[in-house]
Amino acid sequence: MHSLGLKCNEFTFPSVLKACFIEKELFLGKQLHGVVVVTGFDSDVFVANTLVVMYAKCGELVDSRMLFEEIPERNVVSWNVLFSCYTQNDYFCEAMCMFRDMIDSGVRPDEYSLSNIMNACTGLGDIVEGKQIHGYLVKLGYDSDLFSSNALVDMYAKGGDLKDVVTVFEGIVVPDIVSWNAIIAGCVLHECQYQVIDMLNQMRRSGIWPNMFTLSSALKACAALELPELGKGLHSLLIKKDIIFDPFVSVGLIDMYCKCNLTKDARLIYDLMTGKDLIALNAMISGYSQNEADDACLDLFVQTFTQGIGFDQTTLLAILNSVAGLQAANICKQVHALSVNLVDSYGKCSQLDDAARIFDECPILDLLSFTSLITAYALLGRGEEAMKLYQKLKDMGLKPDSFVCSSLLNTCANLSAYEQGKQIHAHVLKFGFMLDVFAGNSLVNMYAKCRGIEDASCAFSEVPKKGIVSWSTMIGGLAQHGHAKEALHFFGEMLKNGISPNHITLVSVLYACNHAGLVAEAKKYFETMKDSFGIVPTQEHYACMIDILGRAGKLDDAIDLVNKMPFEANASVWGALLGAARIHKNVEVGQHAAEMLFNLEPEKSGTHVLLANIYAPVGLWGDVAKLRRLMKHSRVKKEPGMSWIEVKDSIYTFIVGDRNHSRSDEIYAKLEELGQLMAKACYVPMVDTDLHDVERRQKEILLSYHSEKLAVAFGLIATPPGAPIRVKKNLQICLDCHTAFMFICKIVSREIIIRDINRFHHFKDGSCSCGDYW
Repeated sequence: MHSLGLKCNEFTFPSVLKACFIEKELFLGKQLHGVVVVTGFDSDVFVANTLVVMYAKCGELVDSRMLFEEIPERNVVSWNVLFSCYTQNDYFCEAMCMFRDMIDSGVRPDEYSLSNIMNACTGLGDIVEGKQIHGYLVKLGYDSDLFSSNALVDMYAKGGDLKDVVTVFEGIVVPDIVSWNAIIAGCVLHECQYQVIDMLNQMRRSGIWPNMFTLSSALKACAALELPELGKGLHSLLIKKDIIFDPFVSVGLIDMYCKCNLTKDARLIYDLMTGKDLIALNAMISGYSQNEADDACLDLFVQTFTQGIGFDQTTLLAILNSVAGLQAANICKQVHALSVNLVDSYGKCSQLDDAARIFDECPILDLLSFTSLITAYALLGRGEEAMKLYQKLKDMGLKPDSFVCSSLLNTCANLSAYEQGKQIHAHVLKFGFMLDVFAGNSLVNMYAKCRGIEDASCAFSEVPKKGIVSWSTMIGGLAQHGHAKEALHFFGEMLKNGISPNHITLVSVLYACNHAGLVAEAKKYFETMKDSFGIVPTQEHYACMIDILGRAGKLDDAIDLVNKMPFEANASVWGALLGAARIHKNVEVGQHAAEMLFNLEPEKSGTHVLLANIYAPVGLWGDVAKLRRLMKHSRVKKEPGMSWIEVKDSIYTFIVGDRNHSRSDEIYAKLEELGQLMAKACYVPMVDTDLHDVERRQKEILLSYHSEKLAVAFGLIATPPGAPIRVKKNLQICLDCHTAFMFICKIVSREIIIRDINRFHHFKDGSCSCGDYW
């Protein structure tokens, strides 16, 4: 048509765009979009709506939303298009926010709008919001609409009371197959199995034939009730309907026959399946295991394993159960090897609960089993679990290897658990691992993050063969403690020793420059890293450089660097720019950076908090309130501030306003005492840093109970006089706490060391090691 010179119109474009999203032809769709714009049809609502759908169906939801915003006169169809796209892609919160925007804009929702929003409520499991939408639906007169009623049945079935499900269902004049499937599935979910059978009979009497979804639900009821005759009747019906080979239904049949102790019938179904997958395998193997057919269970596993079908924790737990029943040592060892591999795999995929479950079921617990899970816990920040598992390893009389010790040292580093780290160090010495490079590097890391740079330097000197990891760890430790010149000196020494840096080393070098405000030095390293070391700057290097420029007040240079990046800036880059905007109270730059972060990481609360910290000091409380509403509507939860302190080999955790500690009364009394002494020393609480729109006195109280202050107060009453106090915090220390600790360290004549998410702050004699440049 185009080659013949014929022009498309407002009816042709939507048809062709629909073909593009059906075939997932995004490139062609974008070309058509260009033609739409050139020919002026982008202002047509019908064409614009189809473009929104095309981008969304092709996975480009951001572009889809941008196009939606550009539609000059959005009608109810425009809103419905985006609601549908969001709910189909599981963006339920965004759908809810858009629905509120639609109501605020004065557009009256129709039955399709409300059905989509009820689907969003179902996805969120928010029955309270769903009931409000239900009331709105009745008010607008759509309660008799079949599409809306089906959505209501589904919503109440998945999140409400079965009585509500039945009430809505009985209000449908002529239920269709979707209505019956929704209520039958709801009965299964609520474990009302006899009601499932009753509903199935009612459905048949109404003249509607069940489909595979209906029968799958009915099979679950038969399995739960162990009704083999009814199950076989459903099987016969499936054959008549010619859907016996549907995988979804086949698995239901296997499960039903196994639950009814008819494993031969279940195996027949399994063998007839053409596309066997892991779900079918697990159903059959679990069925054998539950019916104590242990030989058959193992035979099927060996057969499928040799065919290349994988396995997961469900498979292995069933196999472990059968192995225990056979009491076969040889097979037990083989399954143990698979168990260890699976623990390792789950750990690397961050599925720690599954990994722990497999570990607990292992027939043999040896060093390899412990190593896999301890390493996984250490890598993913579950330090307390790692330490408990290590204690269990020792209780069983097993000797750790250097790899376990390295993992535990890194765990202690992450927890700031110095005393426990010292114990692991003693084990390293006891078991002769000091010549192991991995253990040596982990000791450097542990001391740098727990104790101080002097201890880390001693550990570094004892590493036998210092490689790039050894040097990078030491440079990174110096940078975190604010010893920029020493870090750069170490970098120079590393180069003299013939060790070439990697990208991590250069991040540490830039990090060191950042905390000392060494802008010129940082620019030199950043601009020459490719020519000098053959390392192309990554997002991380750009983020460091933008942070350096921003902190130094060179916001224009920072923005210019963002614009010149050879790739799209990621969240770390925009986060650095937002942080700089907060320091210099630049609302315009902060808003722009925050908008980009909202698109990249809509679930992260840090963006909202930083932007609010820009608004609050300049008195934009209305904007702070809007941010709070946005967080509430988007279900974004602010990450709570948490602090940890180690006292007598135990780690204590505090959150803001925490009163769960056994010595809470003493802690708060100490804070009250410190408050009076600080006031005499001319300390004034920095109430501008608190985001609550309350009276000044209330702000002062809120500030005084921050988690790090509670931890420090506990340290003062629980450690010997004069001993340094070390606290770790999961977020950046606030300006008021930073100022308060400069007063407190002088009043109590103690060094206070706070390790926040960015660096170490050493408070001593009324000042901080950061020099207030942080």
